[in-house]
Amino acid sequence: MNKIASLSASFQDIEDINVWIFDLDNTLYPITPKMLAEIDDLMGSFIADFLNVDRAEARRIQKGYFRTHGLTLRGLMVEHDLDPQEYISHLSQLDLTDVTSNPQLAGILKGLGGRKFIYTNAFTEHTREVMKRIGITEYFDGIFDINDADFVPKPAIVSYRRLCSLHDIDPARAIMVEDIPGNLKPAAEMGMKTVWVRTDTDWAKRITDTSYIDYITDDLPQWLRGVTNRA
Repeated sequence: MNKIASLSASFQDIEDINVWIFDLDNTLYPITPKMLAEIDDLMGSFIADFLNVDRAEARRIQKGYFRTHGLTLRGLMVEHDLDPQEYISHLSQLDLTDVTSNPQLAGILKGLGGRKFIYTNAFTEHTREVMKRIGITEYFDGIFDINDADFVPKPAIVSYRRLCSLHDIDPARAIMVEDIPGNLKPAAEMGMKTVWVRTDTDWAKRITDTSYIDYITDDLPQWLRGVTNRA
């Protein structure tokens, strides 16, 4: 049974948790519509130039690779032998001025016991800059990015296993926090507890099966405060 998050929710089943695994984008901070539009534009311009196609065809290819391979970058690597650094360099132009400091989240993470990692389909350079802007860098023990996952994106379970092996994580004592519910399913299959940070996105509206989700919250700092304040 799902436990909808509130300050009165029971956290007894996570008392033995010693590792926290957080997604980054749209989980630890909100991606703004402006950022989403710029990401689409950067991906479109890269594909158009790389494959010598117009922008409409580039968008069709991008969406197709995302559906088929789970990540546009992965599709370009598999289908066209792309050097991922070319793509990463282009996407690093993303304007991050909309990512702002969050002292409330920083304070809660500081008091949250256990090791803490970020597991992202993005790349480390982006992750570090976002963490710096939010003000949470010092509270994390590591980053597991798309390069660490050998460019196999979530929700491929092989990458979750790679994360646990690399950082000596016992899934039975770990909890994963994500905004994309489907990315929590492999974590649950491995024995992790799961937290879905619900957002106003298409994938959030389409979800029907929540059997693998232990907690649901619309406010991650509030939910984490409930964890840190539990008796």
